Amino acid sequence: MIPGELAVVLGIFGLLYAVYRLLTRPSLSDIPGPEPTSFWLGHLPELFQEQSGDTDFRWQEQYGSIVRVKAPFGEDMLWISDPKALQYVLQTSGYNFPKQPERRVLSRLVGDTGLTWADGDVHKRQRKVMLPAFGSPESKALLPVFRHYAEQVTLKWKDMLTGHPDSSIKMNVHEHIAPATLEAIGEAAFDYKFGVLDDKTSELGRAYSNLIATIFSAPSNAKIFVQNVAHYIPMGIQQFFYDHLPGKGLDKARWNRDAAHKVANELLEIKNDALITGKKARDVMSILVRENAKEPGESRMNHDEIVAQMRTIMLAGQETTSNTLSWAFLELAKQPHIQTRLREEVHAMEHTIRERGDSDFTVADFEAMPYLQAVLKEILRFFPAVPHLFRQSLHDDVLPLSKPIRTRSGKVITEVPIRAGLRVILSVCAYNREKDVWGEDAHTFNPERWLDSSKGKRGTSVGVYSNLLTFAGGIRACIGWRFAIYELQAFLTELVSNFQFELTEDVNRICKTTAIVMVPTLEGEVEKGAQLPLRVSLAPRDE
Repeated sequence: MIPGELAVVLGIFGLLYAVYRLLTRPSLSDIPGPEPTSFWLGHLPELFQEQSGDTDFRWQEQYGSIVRVKAPFGEDMLWISDPKALQYVLQTSGYNFPKQPERRVLSRLVGDTGLTWADGDVHKRQRKVMLPAFGSPESKALLPVFRHYAEQVTLKWKDMLTGHPDSSIKMNVHEHIAPATLEAIGEAAFDYKFGVLDDKTSELGRAYSNLIATIFSAPSNAKIFVQNVAHYIPMGIQQFFYDHLPGKGLDKARWNRDAAHKVANELLEIKNDALITGKKARDVMSILVRENAKEPGESRMNHDEIVAQMRTIMLAGQETTSNTLSWAFLELAKQPHIQTRLREEVHAMEHTIRERGDSDFTVADFEAMPYLQAVLKEILRFFPAVPHLFRQSLHDDVLPLSKPIRTRSGKVITEVPIRAGLRVILSVCAYNREKDVWGEDAHTFNPERWLDSSKGKRGTSVGVYSNLLTFAGGIRACIGWRFAIYELQAFLTELVSNFQFELTEDVNRICKTTAIVMVPTLEGEVEKGAQLPLRVSLAPRDE
């Protein structure tokens, strides 16, 4: 047989095998799920345009914890809130479920080729070098930094309240919390001051203002379509488009990148000089530079990778914390009895601290406050900063389920066969409301569940913190989760101790807008970015 004929025969066999694989590969057609209203968009507008979590909770109630949903062109995807399936994807088979390529391109847009972009061996290498900077002792050492910037908010709000006729003021609390958390992450992670609290805002500070809301809020149908059909386009081409196409969000991202690179390069030079002279500092970047220098050449991060970590840490640390705190104060305003009880515990601990001759909280003080811990965990459960995670199967596989489900044809199954290349949506918000895990009152904000040993977390271990999925789990669990916990506690204790939060007439206009993170916005004013108006007054205090 001549080479040309051989090529034709091999081509035919290859085509037949591809058709065979297509016809015999696992199908999701028997898995329950809603009927799509659009061939071009599938169910994605419901997921990204409705208020964050609303679609997830509806699917969870109607179809259970494994749901077949549609992407553009009728492509099957799997939506998951089942604990055992989540554990398998995130932990048991972590690197066999990498991030979807189109989601990695978005990660690169706002975080370069840092940890949230990296996958496989690159992710292992980067995470290994970075882990020492985020250990428990290192995170605890940064508590004074977090407390300092929480106190700066207190000083500003007290100044605003001085001489105010009714001793209270309506304000967008997010507008004040976001700059403070930005400064906190800047100093703790890089020993860098943005100047956003003293009217001397740096270019980088302006570049981070409302960054995520500007880029990702309220996506149009066209934007949803383009982002998801990008799945069929090589990553290099996608990256080229994001680097060069015009657009308000893309322009903001590129400005942010240029400003961040300029500062990161300057800081990296300072950290490298300090390493040479033997000077030690406690900020994350200094530790990262020291640890990186210890690695053998093939394991070491290069200059661009370290610069990329700055954007990654800034984004992950500031956006998530500021939004979580905003949702926390909204819930405390809705439930004054919870706010009062928390404040009483904080004031009691402040009294204890003064009696022993100290001037401020320690991590041990936080851990000795059971109601603070309960409220914090319930905030993280009820308001996960990132409502969804997106993965893709590398191989044909089988997902185990925590409880049997009945398929559309009536079969009862305890596992779901899936094909290689299947895109899956891991619903953080829905898992955090799974009744089998959190009880029948899973949709109720109730800190008591964490104080009653018969309630709260149970069953399959999924999340890295208190079995919540808020910080993810497994190989891609949030590397800075301890960092975040101490920062949230620092701001909560400081602001609840000094101020009382009440609802305003805007309460029914507050929307949970999905913009990768869950952002508070006002109905009809999404273009104005994050807004959470509350009435703030000085807290009552029994001396």
